Amino acid sequence: MNQFNASIHFDKRLYRADITASIAYAKALHKNNLLTQVEVSELIDGLNLVLTEWEKGEFKIQENDEDIHTANERRLKEIIGPVAGKLHTGRSRNDQVATDMRLWLYNEVKDISSAIRDMIQVIIERAENDIDFIMPGYTHLQRAQPIRWSHLLLSYAFNFQSDLERFTQVNTRINSLPLGCGALAGNPFLIDRQFLAEELGFESVIYNSLVGVCDRDFIVEFLFAASMFLLHMSRLAEDFITYSSSEFHFISVSDAFSTGSSLMPQKKNPDSLELLRGKSGRVFGHLSGLMMTIKALPSTYNKDLQEDKEPMFDTVDTIKGCIHIASSVIKQLNVYPESMMKCLNSEMLATDVADYLVRRGVPFRETHHIVGLAVAHAERTHQNLHQLPLEFFKELHPAFDNVIQSLWDYEKSVENRDSLGGTSKNQILLQISKLRELLNKH
Repeated sequence: MNQFNASIHFDKRLYRADITASIAYAKALHKNNLLTQVEVSELIDGLNLVLTEWEKGEFKIQENDEDIHTANERRLKEIIGPVAGKLHTGRSRNDQVATDMRLWLYNEVKDISSAIRDMIQVIIERAENDIDFIMPGYTHLQRAQPIRWSHLLLSYAFNFQSDLERFTQVNTRINSLPLGCGALAGNPFLIDRQFLAEELGFESVIYNSLVGVCDRDFIVEFLFAASMFLLHMSRLAEDFITYSSSEFHFISVSDAFSTGSSLMPQKKNPDSLELLRGKSGRVFGHLSGLMMTIKALPSTYNKDLQEDKEPMFDTVDTIKGCIHIASSVIKQLNVYPESMMKCLNSEMLATDVADYLVRRGVPFRETHHIVGLAVAHAERTHQNLHQLPLEFFKELHPAFDNVIQSLWDYEKSVENRDSLGGTSKNQILLQISKLRELLNKH
């Protein structure tokens, strides 16, 4: 049962947060005359020695160390003696662990957000450098209209920008103090919780002690934000995997992030991207698992909540690894604009032909039907749309004239999409400017 009950083998990661919160709590006890100046100094010095042991890898976990809180308190008592027992006055492991997790996760989310910002910058730089590359845009995995490769890259950047906003919003709710709530009913020693919040850098305090000890919404929210982020990461990976196949050959992953086959010497597998795609399911599982754990718990603390830490820790580690790999893959990606151009065909300009008729006063629904007839004829006669003679187009509608020959230009097609959000060069530069503006707000 001791082994089954213990969490020290994974919650030891909270050692710094636990000691930081304990130092603040010792100061609050002294502020209320529950500790003398000598005692609070002994406690703080002792806690700093415990922290140093952790940092140097010298802390020895004992058999009876159930969790990080009991381990730190046991070691503190060994260093400074019985006065260590005064530190737990009015405090419970229930409000202690909730505080430690919030302190730890808040800083981790800040690091994750910083890494996402850096990754978005990598995408922006890549989009700037590759702005002249034109590729087929797809719907239903069917060639649709020409777009700039940079337009696709920036679509991921805007997704990740939304994720960055989500993490920022989650951190606002993480940053609320539960310490001082006791086991569930509050602290009997009139502990100054506003003082504790200021000492620990919390923006607010949790006003209801029952909520303080049992609330894990902040972890669920973090796991949801992480799941959304990795959902976007997975879709980027899927696109890159598809476009790196020999059937497309639009891009290739650098050798540093590819692996070969154990059997087939010619293979170069985009394993980095496949792992990015696969990691998303791992984190989705953490989210659904924790929600199932807490969905029917009775009020306040229950031991089931010990299941909150491992998914939180693993998700943080997973996301950090994914961001690092994805940033490097994008930075070192090989792009083949010639292959992209070879996959463009004049059928992808069919909408441009319809727009051409619209500018001559023909209703769009009519132009859509007319151009559809031209596309069908080209398919039947095994021709490309641009190979059909002008006379054929004139038979479809008298509005056609020699200007139609100027439509078979992919650069012109993308430049025509110059309204806000379009794929023209001007709009790509505007998107880059907007992304930089949004990043500066974070």
